[in-house]
Amino acid sequence: MNSSILKYIPLNSRDYLNKILSENKISLLIKKERRTKHGDFRVLKNGECQITINSNLNSYRFLITLIHEIAHYKVYKIYDKKVKPHGQEWKQIFKYMMFPLLNPKIFPSDLISYVSNYIKNPKASTDTDFNLSLALRSYDFNKEKKYIFEINNGSKFKIYNGRAFILEEKLRKRYKCKEIVSGRTYLFNPNAEIELV
Repeated sequence: MNSSILKYIPLNSRDYLNKILSENKISLLIKKERRTKHGDFRVLKNGECQITINSNLNSYRFLITLIHEIAHYKVYKIYDKKVKPHGQEWKQIFKYMMFPLLNPKIFPSDLISYVSNYIKNPKASTDTDFNLSLALRSYDFNKEKKYIFEINNGSKFKIYNGRAFILEEKLRKRYKCKEIVSGRTYLFNPNAEIELV
């Protein structure tokens, strides 16, 4: 295993990941925080398979993200580009790879039920599962992040790219906001990271 990732993953997941990474030819890079993604998988022009993961993730989010991206690698090796990126093939492989990790020696007991629920029908990002995202947040290094569900109607905020909005109202599942410059309406998931202005 690439020794540089040891500090990013839970201690008791190391043997499992070492086995997976030693059996598969994957280049793994740790990147600075990217606001739009936790990690990614790509095939480089030279044919090498590369996974990148953000360095700012807590160890549990890092582990889930790493398995997510390794599942993409396995799908690519089996199906090439003939299936959807987060289709049934990816979901099955991701579930199969996550299942051995669902134990209290790896994930704290308060996370296991959320992770278990998420892998029943995993989505493109853990952030789409509000409960899992919130549970993982409690293990983040930076506790100062704000989420849109924590602010009141009429509050002004900015998102990662600097665009400013006003929160108008909470709908059934999302938050209706108006962009200040354009006046256009946008819908945000409850766990969208924001900065008050």
